[in-house]
Amino acid sequence: MQCVLIERFGPPADVVQAAERPEPAPGPGQARVRMHLAPIHNHDLAILRGIYGYKPTLPAVPGTEAVGVIDALGEGTSGLAVGQRVATASVQGTWATHFVADAHRLVPVPESLPDELACQLLAMPLSALMLLVDMKLQPGQWFVQNAANGAVGKTLAALAAQRGIGCVNLVRRDAALAELVEAGLGNGVSTEATDWKSRVRELTGDAPIARAIDSIGGEAALPLTSLLAEGGELISFGALSMKPMLVNGGDLIFKQAVVRGYWATKRFAATPPAELARLIGELTQALAQGHLRLPVASVHDLADAAAAMTAAERPGRAGKVLLRGGA
Repeated sequence: MQCVLIERFGPPADVVQAAERPEPAPGPGQARVRMHLAPIHNHDLAILRGIYGYKPTLPAVPGTEAVGVIDALGEGTSGLAVGQRVATASVQGTWATHFVADAHRLVPVPESLPDELACQLLAMPLSALMLLVDMKLQPGQWFVQNAANGAVGKTLAALAAQRGIGCVNLVRRDAALAELVEAGLGNGVSTEATDWKSRVRELTGDAPIARAIDSIGGEAALPLTSLLAEGGELISFGALSMKPMLVNGGDLIFKQAVVRGYWATKRFAATPPAELARLIGELTQALAQGHLRLPVASVHDLADAAAAMTAAERPGRAGKVLLRGGA
């Protein structure tokens, strides 16, 4: 099979290479999938650098999400069929023409959903929806998030709006506000402005901000805790800056605020199949109704993996960068 291979950790465009390896055989309870499209996520790039919560044994085929068609079943695998189109996330080795996954991690997708959407449905949108559910907010309550112009940020804001939950969308550049408007999202605030906190208060009508989502780390969490209401919760969802999160002890103490981490991979693994199906159904409906958008910036062959990594790390890109396996 054709694949992307890494033999060391480092800058993504430098460490990926096109390679050939034997097609994997599915074991008991597994299926082999012929990959159609696979996205490149920020956590994939972190894995390539060797700084993520999961570090593969080298040499390794990267990739954690994909859509494709089952072409072989392992012994005892039930509930799936050869020729069935499926999506998966929180797996390993999807940047190849073929990969193997446990059957319980493969989700059938409707034919009405094109590959470009199905291949990126689970990791980011499902993570955002699970996070929204787990925040346990009611209609009319507010939360604030940074990196709002990212894939998760846009999805989280769109899904919150559907549920009547208020979301303040922070971005680091004035120019990024246009990205939110283009995605049909309001309540955007640029922290480049000196009076941006006043704008937050204006948007919320001074209503309490019950949750804050930090996807950047470093000093970016400091203003989030200052915005939190008493008894609020700061949730660490990502670390785009690759720096340790800094928080103000005074805000935590005097507001009785709580800080916790959120790793969607763990949540995905613990989610019962019935709930997973319900959540995916909600996402599919949101896509069909135009409430949720999953744009694609570019599609690359596996042989052009280095160029794909460069594109995925380009600031301000207009959508997800995808790798093409085969039809």
